[in-house]
Amino acid sequence: MAGSETHYTLPRPSFDEAPKLLIVVAPYYKDIADQLVAGAKAEIEAAGGSWDLAEVPGALEVPTAIGMADRANEFDGYVALGCVIRGETTHYDTVCNDSSRAIQLLGLQGLCIGNGILTVENRDQAVARAYVDQMNKGGGAAAAALHLIALGRQWRRDGKEIGFKA
Repeated sequence: MAGSETHYTLPRPSFDEAPKLLIVVAPYYKDIADQLVAGAKAEIEAAGGSWDLAEVPGALEVPTAIGMADRANEFDGYVALGCVIRGETTHYDTVCNDSSRAIQLLGLQGLCIGNGILTVENRDQAVARAYVDQMNKGGGAAAAALHLIALGRQWRRDGKEIGFKA
């Protein structure tokens, strides 16, 4: 059972200049989303960062909103949050796969994104993963974004640019 395993967690990164992140959440399951957001906010604030929040209709819209925000160039990183619970149709597979793939493609373009979109079989699994006093996957997604921001800043200081040159 995954809940009884122990996992190594990287130490929280520190920053000379406070990072600014955008939390993009699909609040389809509002109670779950609220817990994910609470965890993400707490982790960002603990690292000395600031955040803005954007809500979108569903998990498929999360990567689109991140892409739009990145073009505005105001954020150092992004936290993608939401919850997809398996239903009776294959729509679950489409939403899970396509939202994850789109976030991964944005990451490969150089965006610092922590993916906290839960993909679960039932509500109990969602609660266990979302709630701050349980698995706190929102906090984990924010931590992932913060680590990527820190890496990007470290490598840029070495005179190297990140990503492709036009």
